Amino acid sequence: MDILHLAAPCRNVPVTSALDGMNTYHRYKELGRPLEYLAECWARGWSPDPVEKEQYDWACMEPVDDAREEPERAWQFILVALNTPICEPHLGVLAAGALEDLLCLHGPEFIERVEAEAVANPKFAHVLGGVWQSQMSEEIWERVQRVWDPRGWQ
Repeated sequence: MDILHLAAPCRNVPVTSALDGMNTYHRYKELGRPLEYLAECWARGWSPDPVEKEQYDWACMEPVDDAREEPERAWQFILVALNTPICEPHLGVLAAGALEDLLCLHGPEFIERVEAEAVANPKFAHVLGGVWQSQMSEEIWERVQRVWDPRGWQ
């Protein structure tokens, strides 16, 4: 049984679930901050439904905070989110948020992995096309542009 099935917070279970009476953030923490759970909650945090958005809003900034404080975790989140179907409509936010921040703040440590992933994974190359240079160094930015797929972002 997967961790999302056990926790079930992102499966339309109310904030005060009969499962454990905790809100989605507290479940996330109690479960040990699983990335799969975070990805689903993150996607729901971008919902146009105000009730759902309020329930999962905490998850919207979690990957960006991780990009600053736990870059390896942010990198793993990006890869998980890319392969989580509910995240598909929000890949632009992933590009402009966690991925862009990771490259701005930790580009030298991650650029080789970013390049390899972009070459191996067209979906990642497309998401990479949605980042802006922002505070990224010229060297990192040039390397990003060599492997990105910016079609559809302009």
